[in-house]
Amino acid sequence: MVRSLKNPKKARRKNKAKKGEGSSDSVPSLPAKVWQPGVDKLEEGEELQCDASAYNSLHAFHIGWPCLSFDVLRDSLGLVRTEFPHSVYCVAGTQAEKSSWNSIGIFKLSNISGKRRDLVPDKTGDENSDMDSDSSDSDEEEEAGSGTPVLQLRKVFHEGCVNRIRAMTQKPHIVASWGDTGHVQVWDISSHINTLAESESDLSHGASAVSNQAPLFKFGGHKDEGYAIDWNPRVPGKLVSGDCRNCIHLWEPTSGATWNVGAKSYIGHTASVEDLQWSPTEDTVFASCSVDRNIIIWDTRMDNPLAATITAHKADVNVISWNKLASCMLASGSDDGTFSIQDLRMVKDGDSVVAHFDYHKHPITSIEWSPHEASTLSVSSSDNQLTIWDLSLERDEEEEAEFKTKMKEQVNAPTDLPPQLLFVHQGQKDLKELHWHSQIPGMVVSTAADGFNILMPSNIENAIPANVA
Repeated sequence: MVRSLKNPKKARRKNKAKKGEGSSDSVPSLPAKVWQPGVDKLEEGEELQCDASAYNSLHAFHIGWPCLSFDVLRDSLGLVRTEFPHSVYCVAGTQAEKSSWNSIGIFKLSNISGKRRDLVPDKTGDENSDMDSDSSDSDEEEEAGSGTPVLQLRKVFHEGCVNRIRAMTQKPHIVASWGDTGHVQVWDISSHINTLAESESDLSHGASAVSNQAPLFKFGGHKDEGYAIDWNPRVPGKLVSGDCRNCIHLWEPTSGATWNVGAKSYIGHTASVEDLQWSPTEDTVFASCSVDRNIIIWDTRMDNPLAATITAHKADVNVISWNKLASCMLASGSDDGTFSIQDLRMVKDGDSVVAHFDYHKHPITSIEWSPHEASTLSVSSSDNQLTIWDLSLERDEEEEAEFKTKMKEQVNAPTDLPPQLLFVHQGQKDLKELHWHSQIPGMVVSTAADGFNILMPSNIENAIPANVA
């Protein structure tokens, strides 16, 4: 149930120099060590240093006040983009100190530079590699789009803090926001997206201007504020929203950019509804999770829509994600730091858990399957870690030995990490939400109390599905 971030201190942080820049050559070189949060402790005078060679791309930015939630917008720049520099469009909702200071931010980040790195470097001991360096050891590692990313930002006034915000899959200019005022609102941000697309200049300097745009639709039928909301990926305009009381409302689109919201709510949980996910394959089926520790599968066609109840965790179920490439798999993250994978084909047998991980020791705040790899998902936690997992992996001692030989050194890596753990990203404070970019394989965007990160780990290889290539 960890959400917080309301009424935080202003999060306008200045751009900090990357650790490693301007460092003295006289500092003695020490063997690199993988630092494990919750296991290792920093001694006085020690500091963590980001290994830039672990990323194909890594950039940090902020839009002012911290954002508890955001969404990546589908664009027309290409279905599958693999060449740097990249551009991304996002929409986010703020958590400002005063209610009247909140807004929905629509932004474009362009000139996202990076370099494609080899999974196993040809040379070892290159201590001075840097993400923003123009030098490289090979043509494959030349950085494309060198320079600072360009942020363009537009703002729309939003009454109260934005608890969660989601863009419609089929029409990404249509956005739904859940506010702490207890209202769910739908917005048309097409004019702002068009302005960002047409301008190549940095609009962030004029970002203090806030548009007083009216929402397309406003629903106040929930009895409390909420966080759970999701657009149907198969039926344009169909929406579900859930509140902290335990009620879920189904939204049916009508002609004329309006919605019929069912007066009768779906009640099956006994506590706050934390997240909602539509089935990627069935028009009328969605899943919900709750503080009551359960996941419920609903089918709106049925007289009794409650199709199945799964006791998923021993603590609050904070977030869920339905696998779009393997629709029988549902991932869930809990307040106790664990996350699990449910095989929905096994629900009737009574035990649908096919994988369970307790790597994180603090609440899971976000979880999402990769849109390009059926076995890959990313997780964020209150322990300030963003982790990426490949559930198809198993430990292979021969392969590890071969890797160490090729590196010509003893790899100083922990031996007790799960073999499915691909990547650990740190450096953000109070991580809240993450999303994969559906059109840029391997790209993850995350939001935290101190701003956004865009990252592309160098060890994430994606086989592009035939239906999107």
